Amino acid sequence: MYPAFQSHFTGLLPRYKRLVDNIFPEDPEDGLVKANMEKLTFYALSAPEKLDRIGAYLSERLSRDVARHRYGYVCIAMEALDQLLMACHCQSINLFVESFLKMVRKLLEADKPNLQILGTNSFVKFANIEEDTPSYHRSYDFFVSRFSEMCHSGYEDPDIRTKIRIAGIRGLQGVVRKTVNDELQANIWDPQHMDKIVPSLLFNLQEEGGKERSSTAPVPLQGSEREKEKDSPAELTERCFRELLGRAGYGNIKNALTPVLMHLDNHSLWEGKTFACRCFKIIMYSIQSQHSHLVIQQLLGHLDANSKSPATVRAGIVEVLSEAAVIEASGSIGPTVLEVFNTLLRQLRLSVDYELTGFYDSCGCASSKVQEHEERQLQEAVIKTIGSFASRLPAYQCSEVMLFIMGKIPIPGMNPTLGTASSTSRMIQVMLLKSLLQVTTGFRTTNMLTALPSSFLDPLLTYTMTEDAEIRLLVLEILVSLIDRHDNRPKFSTVSIISDISILKLKLDKCSRQDNLFMNKHSQRLYRHIFFSCKEENSTQPHFEALYALLALLSMELANEEVVVDLIRLALALQDLALTNEETLPTYNRCAVHALSAAYLNLISQLTTVPTFCQHVNEVIETRQKETPFLLPENVFTEESRIPNSLENLEEGVLFLQSKITEVLRGSGYNTERLDIPYIPESTDEDRLSKRKSIGDTVSLQLEMESRNSPEKQERTPAEEITFEILKKAIVNSVGMEELERERRKQVVEKFQKAPFEEIAAHCGARATSLQSKLNQIFEITIRPPPSPSGTAAGSHGQLQSRSVPVYEMKFPDLCVY
Repeated sequence: MYPAFQSHFTGLLPRYKRLVDNIFPEDPEDGLVKANMEKLTFYALSAPEKLDRIGAYLSERLSRDVARHRYGYVCIAMEALDQLLMACHCQSINLFVESFLKMVRKLLEADKPNLQILGTNSFVKFANIEEDTPSYHRSYDFFVSRFSEMCHSGYEDPDIRTKIRIAGIRGLQGVVRKTVNDELQANIWDPQHMDKIVPSLLFNLQEEGGKERSSTAPVPLQGSEREKEKDSPAELTERCFRELLGRAGYGNIKNALTPVLMHLDNHSLWEGKTFACRCFKIIMYSIQSQHSHLVIQQLLGHLDANSKSPATVRAGIVEVLSEAAVIEASGSIGPTVLEVFNTLLRQLRLSVDYELTGFYDSCGCASSKVQEHEERQLQEAVIKTIGSFASRLPAYQCSEVMLFIMGKIPIPGMNPTLGTASSTSRMIQVMLLKSLLQVTTGFRTTNMLTALPSSFLDPLLTYTMTEDAEIRLLVLEILVSLIDRHDNRPKFSTVSIISDISILKLKLDKCSRQDNLFMNKHSQRLYRHIFFSCKEENSTQPHFEALYALLALLSMELANEEVVVDLIRLALALQDLALTNEETLPTYNRCAVHALSAAYLNLISQLTTVPTFCQHVNEVIETRQKETPFLLPENVFTEESRIPNSLENLEEGVLFLQSKITEVLRGSGYNTERLDIPYIPESTDEDRLSKRKSIGDTVSLQLEMESRNSPEKQERTPAEEITFEILKKAIVNSVGMEELERERRKQVVEKFQKAPFEEIAAHCGARATSLQSKLNQIFEITIRPPPSPSGTAAGSHGQLQSRSVPVYEMKFPDLCVY
């Protein structure tokens, strides 16, 4: 247009258009005309109703300049828009923002990287503005999609590619800031948006290459470090990711985490573990602490969903769980604590099944073949994770978890679900006991009686009677871990003769009333299982070291005067066991038991601080050092133990004498009546059940017990040989007995369902009357109350005799009743 016509038409333009045109110089390199820009800003503030028209006209000019490739004027237009946005906060700003976003969109759609970066910078400035008025119809869907696309830019020039990716990350950060706290905006937490934002951030976080960074709370950068960060998409991504997660509420955690899990699945990032662990460290440190358990639940659910995935994938998820548990606040695993352990134990059992069958499914395809070493690594990872979770729990929840795990372990001869898969049951026992050991490692309680109820200790002690050496050792380590409340266990890692226990700096505490009650209830079972553990032929050095630690810790943690005497009595019984050799133990085991007894008596003599007791023990030890060094731990528990071929005719001088120990302890005020009675543990049915070597033996023993009262049992002579036909007949009889029992129960149920109420009441009343009469007879026999205060009664020969009234019938004065 010619200048004359241009000046003529300019005078006819509206004022706002003239003011807009005046901010553009003749040469775009001169930049924005600041004086005219101030006039435009003043006009916009004075007439806010013109803002939407100003924005529309600027948008029109910018579109024309972009089409004509006049990029200098494009930059000037965007600068003007930015200044107007920063200056104007009126109710009409919404219409102006629509024009602004339209121009930003135009720039982002351009092919030129510089225009994309320019549009992103303007959007970020806009995102940092807090608007005074709400917007009901604004949409950011395009910006989420476009910025996510920029995050994945594959531009040829690496420098430009980095700038585009940084711009995309900053754009996503701006979208999050603009929408996350505005309830009137589109919900940025919807899966359609999260499925684009989160993978874009993870893609750039992954592009860092193997560079590791501490995933704790971010530290503000200064100076050159901040400038360096601007060139790093990974650093900027981490800050944006943290900000996104930090704004997530209770109902949005799942939508934010699901894309993370899917990204790690799709790109096989679980197997490397490093990146997955780093991602979840960022997540755990960034989200609000009260939502930590939701992350754990998401991971557990994902682990279940990948039950048939390769072991490396499951091991990666478990490793992430372990790291997350360490970060999580104590006691914040959530309301379903047992469900966490139930899921991990279920995965442990599945891994054992996969390892034994060799396949992940029943078809046996080559593609589903299991790698045994990978499954072993997974099992170790699961056990470690169980320990990590347990270490964050308070003592009362640890007790519940231990009881829960114990309920999952198949007990020999008592669990009907063992079936015929004895190898599976054995492996499950080992893995679950290892898990239990992890839980007990950090367990500390002041009240052993409530923390370790009979429902837990009874099945646990059953395993000390099994022939499996590995299981016995695990049980012993669990017992040691439970009893060690003052971290004295490392000081008894080896069996040795300690000349002065003061160098160990043992932490001793007075035995409490609860500890006394615990030992009164369970001590004899503990002694019994220690004794029988020493009788096992396949016990090795680790077993004797665990037994020594158990005896030592019992003496320091739970021992009163009575317990000390019982433990000394047990040590002398172990010496007699190795001396008489009624169990035909190997020579090594006999020497090991002698050494164990010597080491423990040396320790307990110093703990009791009875000088004559210590003197006797030292004399025996010195004699052994000269004459029988193979009875001392230093010569038994070594790599090259010097054990003789036989162990016969030991002289009295190398043995600890019961009479001597009794005498010195009695002289120091101990009650030694129990020491005069040799310790002989009673054998129970539990011993036979735990000694079964196979499932076939279990069935045979059950058939023997069921047929004990049958007529065939009475007719058969003791010398009669048990044949296959007899076993077959016994099985048939047992099936018949089960059917009869089932029929009897059915008749009882039918009787109570169909019989008249009067008949049922009469039947129950008769039973109650019979029961009461029996109870009265028992009370008359067992209760011998003192003479009644009411006086005497005449005897059959005219003599007066005291009349006894049962305690439960006596009437006490009100003052005597509490």
